[in-house]
Amino acid sequence: MSYAGKNLKYIRKQREWTQEEMANQLQIKRSLVGAYEEERAEPRLEVQEVICALFNISLEEFLFQDLSETGGLASSNKGANHSYLERRRSMKSDKSISLASIVTFVPVKAAAGYLAGYADPEFIDELNTFTLPMLAPGDYRAFEIIGDSMLPTPSGSVIVGEKVDNMKEVKNSNTYIVVSNSDGVVYKRVITNDEATERLTLLSDNPLYEPYQVNTQDIVEIWKAVYIIQKAGTQPMWNVDQLAGVVNNLQDQITHMKRKLN
Repeated sequence: MSYAGKNLKYIRKQREWTQEEMANQLQIKRSLVGAYEEERAEPRLEVQEVICALFNISLEEFLFQDLSETGGLASSNKGANHSYLERRRSMKSDKSISLASIVTFVPVKAAAGYLAGYADPEFIDELNTFTLPMLAPGDYRAFEIIGDSMLPTPSGSVIVGEKVDNMKEVKNSNTYIVVSNSDGVVYKRVITNDEATERLTLLSDNPLYEPYQVNTQDIVEIWKAVYIIQKAGTQPMWNVDQLAGVVNNLQDQITHMKRKLN
């Protein structure tokens, strides 16, 4: 259990600060302070580090101890660690420091609002983040997927995607998170990127699902899948009925293709 939200509220009240004053100290939006205190979102690691430096507490104390019960924030610790904050601000402005390993996570419960909030910095800031140090420089986001349309990738997997800014860079046979006004957030394999008709043909890895097309003008974001994160032991097993359905579906598709060729 994390005490981050409760401790942030306790710290703020100890200082007799408003949420706006706390937000100014942390250099974040006031709405984020409210979201953290109400435990609608968890402070990002970067914010946690600033809080701990500002109030001279450890990250372990901030996250795992109830400061209101342990009597945290002794009077001798009430001064802000300005030198640390200055270093943090300097790091933010230093273009040579790579933040490529920081990934914003979009869980299923946030996916419904993602289409409306993907371009809203406050919405994005309220989402949790994690780090993957093996990532090359780039703009990354992670999406939780639900359902069986991309089997053998199991439901509940997290797809880490790199932002694609130019539709010409979308390659056939690769998998992408496609965010469109018509379908919301979906994880699919692109089988055709037709620039002439401005359409993508998307395919599920599970052959029980038919391919379909989406107009590229309807797409607001597209992220190329670079990593798949899943729990150990969640690799699905096909049963006999599922395998029979897959075979029948493939036979129907082959028959349909032969008719078109003839």
